[in-house]
Amino acid sequence: MKSEQSIFSETTGWQRKSDNTLSKKSQLVFLFGSRDLLKKQEHINFVKESYPAAQIVGCSTSGEIFQEEVFNNNIICTAVWFEHTIIEIAKESIGSMGDSFNVGKRLATKLEKDNLVHVMVLSEGLNINGSELTKGINDQLNNRISVTGGLAGDQGLFSETVIVHNQRGKKNLVIAIGFYGERLKVGYGSMGGWDSFGVDREVTKSNANVLYELDGQPALELYKRYLGAHAAYLPASALLFPLSLRLQDSNISLVRTVLSVNEKDGSMVFAGDIPQGEYVRLMKANFDRLVDGANGAAEMSKISLQDSGADLAILISCVGRKLVLKQRVEEELEAIREVIGEGVTTTGFYSYGEICPIKPFEQHCELHNQTMTITLFKEI
Repeated sequence: MKSEQSIFSETTGWQRKSDNTLSKKSQLVFLFGSRDLLKKQEHINFVKESYPAAQIVGCSTSGEIFQEEVFNNNIICTAVWFEHTIIEIAKESIGSMGDSFNVGKRLATKLEKDNLVHVMVLSEGLNINGSELTKGINDQLNNRISVTGGLAGDQGLFSETVIVHNQRGKKNLVIAIGFYGERLKVGYGSMGGWDSFGVDREVTKSNANVLYELDGQPALELYKRYLGAHAAYLPASALLFPLSLRLQDSNISLVRTVLSVNEKDGSMVFAGDIPQGEYVRLMKANFDRLVDGANGAAEMSKISLQDSGADLAILISCVGRKLVLKQRVEEELEAIREVIGEGVTTTGFYSYGEICPIKPFEQHCELHNQTMTITLFKEI
């Protein structure tokens, strides 16, 4: 496996960041960038001309990752040539959040299962129920294939996200990238680093990913009391105060972030399900623990790669982490580099949700929020 990278900015245009030796060979190109830039066909055409044999995939972001740097409103282009691996792409449109489960099933159905070793999902970031999407994928793959990925962002504006597949970015799309071949090894890990506080609150009324009541009280009203002055900046400020969701049947805790709020009925829409009868707690950031979480995700991904040195790392981190870390955001990328080592091509983006199994070697994927999620690739 070999890779090379370029960056586009409106001030400097396209700049090569490595030797351009793969133009006729690359089978896969990742584009992570500004929504407005990815909606311009001219940028996609440039990449097509540079890599005529490649499938071009990507999404809009809330920040782009290049090696140990974070960019805003650029495009990061990462072209990959596989010596022994075959790539297939499945694509689905989504009309409403309620169709998320079926979209996941249809995506997974489109991928040939023989020799399939991993699936990476890039999804619409707003008009989607991420946990239902992953349930649909798991249902079709029978928890036998590892799945990672993330939900597109739009710089925390919560207005429109786009997905790229061989043409300019469009909204309401979900793509699945299938990786085939026994010579490809994939490692993955996901970890947060947020602290819970306050008391457990019972989810007394919800419908899928829409939360109406906690402890019999309107959810939005209760949440605003917690937020205080931050409530004036909803929904963006909700990224700083996610909920910890404790699933009683499995003794698993997941993090959920708010996508939108409804002032009329006092409800809140989350990136994933908030099941009725479960318990949630508010969370807040701890700077050092966020960086430790990134380090932990890297350790997990390295373990599941079975300590083989990675060729490529895809990092998907929640935009809420970026808002907390601010000018020190690159410290979480530096913490990852210390674990995975120098010489690993690294790209990725800040997202509205992350997809990954909870533990190394597990193949049942879950939707996460507020985590750093890492996927490592190695050809042997």
